[in-house]
Amino acid sequence: MNHDDVVPPATASTPVLFIHGLWLHATSWTPWVELFSERGYDATAPGWPGDPDTVEEARAHPERLADHGIDDVVEHYAAIVRGLGAKPILIGHSFGGMIAQKLLGQDLAVAAVAIDAAQIKGVLPLPLSALRATLPVFKNPANRHRAVSLTSEQFRYAFGNAVSEEESLRLYERWTVPAPGKPLFEAAAANFNPHSPAKVATDNASRGPLLLISGGQDHTVPEAVTLATLKQYRHSDAITEILQFPDRAHSLTIDSGWRDVADSVLAWLGKQSL
Repeated sequence: MNHDDVVPPATASTPVLFIHGLWLHATSWTPWVELFSERGYDATAPGWPGDPDTVEEARAHPERLADHGIDDVVEHYAAIVRGLGAKPILIGHSFGGMIAQKLLGQDLAVAAVAIDAAQIKGVLPLPLSALRATLPVFKNPANRHRAVSLTSEQFRYAFGNAVSEEESLRLYERWTVPAPGKPLFEAAAANFNPHSPAKVATDNASRGPLLLISGGQDHTVPEAVTLATLKQYRHSDAITEILQFPDRAHSLTIDSGWRDVADSVLAWLGKQSL
């Protein structure tokens, strides 16, 4: 895609909130925030509850990140949304993609983009690669109440498998932080819990448009999960679309190919007149 061909936003001051997922700090969205700001959006990337301001602080104080579950994160961002002057566009990656879908289903956003989004309730595929990617958390039940870090090798499998080993290591050293185990345990039990916090109002027909993005090489959220997520929206007449990047993995928002993904999001928003 030619970077100059992206459609500019129809409303210059539309707020855009970027929501990170597990193991990445909110500042990993910085290039996206800068790009969207240049395009006229009011772009910000607030962290999860307990998130320190920097990667270094997060690594030094994992206890601040521990024990925050899905509902805590949803309410944290809902409070931020209510403090804005207008409903935002939400762009989330991984668990941030699940949070974006929940808030969109609650009519708290004009649109949402869920990139390699974590499994919502009702999604049944559980590929082996996803189990391996999340094993650092699930291998110890006590991790439900802890914040867990990845080694560089674990990050390489879960995030950086479609880029070079050198790039994966750079991304790991720059952006990774400990992540609360609680959301993973909650999502894993979602289909056995009628009141699961991973439940999304997928049948909401009056919500804004939703774009699901998948990476065909993603180990953590394999494409089968995103396709199954799309099916969960079959009872809603609201716009729900999918965009697939066959050669990309879970690092697609932060690696050297991030701009192609970002430009595709901008183009989709332009088509929605947002």
